[in-house]
Amino acid sequence: MANKYTYSSEPLDKAGYTEKYDQSYSRFARLYDLVVRWLPLWRNWISQALPHIQGPDVLEISFGTGYLLTQYAGKYRTCGIDYNWELCRLAQKNLGKTGLHTFIQQAAVEHLPYRTASFDTVVNTMAFTGYPNGHNAMTEIHRVIKKEGRLVLVDINYPEDKNWLGMRLTRSWEAAGDIIRDMNYLFEHAGFDYTEREIGGYGSVHLYIATKRG
Repeated sequence: MANKYTYSSEPLDKAGYTEKYDQSYSRFARLYDLVVRWLPLWRNWISQALPHIQGPDVLEISFGTGYLLTQYAGKYRTCGIDYNWELCRLAQKNLGKTGLHTFIQQAAVEHLPYRTASFDTVVNTMAFTGYPNGHNAMTEIHRVIKKEGRLVLVDINYPEDKNWLGMRLTRSWEAAGDIIRDMNYLFEHAGFDYTEREIGGYGSVHLYIATKRG
């Protein structure tokens, strides 16, 4: 999609951008948990990641309140990080109800607390557009993935056919604060080969399967 759309500018005050999002998630964490659990459309979007996860070692970045983790954590050696402490707490509670175990901790995507080449799959759903530095986030994700491992990413971007409703939905996300990026550039620059598929929102919700080059 390079050179076909006008993408967002990266925020100049990256710390301020992150702090604003963090405060919002702390304020609305319980409501967010209810939305994810009871809104079928949202669950359908993020669940598109599940068939593409390969183990045995899996990391989910920005897991929210842990809905997706509860769907696969019992099958793999699973870790999860989220920047927001309240979301970490709720995710641990939700996982506890299912009897599943995963190692959850509070951390930032730009500074992942793992060794290089630690994971077969990294999962990231509806979160990448909320990071203040796309290049640093993608580079750090690439670092912790094993050779020929994969990143499974679901997020907002422009529809390929530029249909008016999908375009409006994408711009609505951008107006709300999300950063719409040229993902082709980020994948290529980091060292990923990838496939892309539109999975909802009139083409505004995309599923990316990116493989780390050997």
